[in-house]
Amino acid sequence: MNEGYSETLQDIASSNPTPGGGSVSALVLAHGHALAVMVSRLTLSRDRWIDGHAAARDIISMSGEGMNDSMAMADADAESFDLVMEAYRMPRSNDDEISLRNTAIQMATIGAAKSPLSIARESLSLLDSTLELAKFGNSNALTDLAASAELARASFIIASMNVRINLDSIDGDESANISSELSSLEDDVNASYAKISTVIRERLGW
Repeated sequence: MNEGYSETLQDIASSNPTPGGGSVSALVLAHGHALAVMVSRLTLSRDRWIDGHAAARDIISMSGEGMNDSMAMADADAESFDLVMEAYRMPRSNDDEISLRNTAIQMATIGAAKSPLSIARESLSLLDSTLELAKFGNSNALTDLAASAELARASFIIASMNVRINLDSIDGDESANISSELSSLEDDVNASYAKISTVIRERLGW
């Protein structure tokens, strides 16, 4: 679509470990926000969809920020993984160095789990915000809103995998707390996605 977009894809396709799946989940979320904003603007363009105008305005405000936040989370996720790699490269020639290294690895890995967890939270926020628009928004753009919901759900799935892979290396209560929140988010994402999909399919007659 443009040089910057192609450059990002080439960065992802490189042999470097970052940007990786976590960053991609944030970029996917950004696309979901963008589609939600587009449908909102198409809804506001006609009085025919006046029942959806309030929801459309809310989404434009929230998802306008959401696009920027998602891009920032993509960078943050890459940085969190880089910190894990730096921790593993720390010296370990004596007991003190080994202890410092182990602590650094734990802290960095917790950060690497929490980074995609924040993306997962935002995926749910996007889904929750679009239900009213699904009910009352411009019916000619419902497949675009359905695509937004699919992207939000895909973003959550990718982010959750990146949370779980890091949990395997985290000790103690921190792992249990993150795992519990992720499980709760998964239930909420599935419920929200199901509601939106049902509404859109009913309006489309599918």
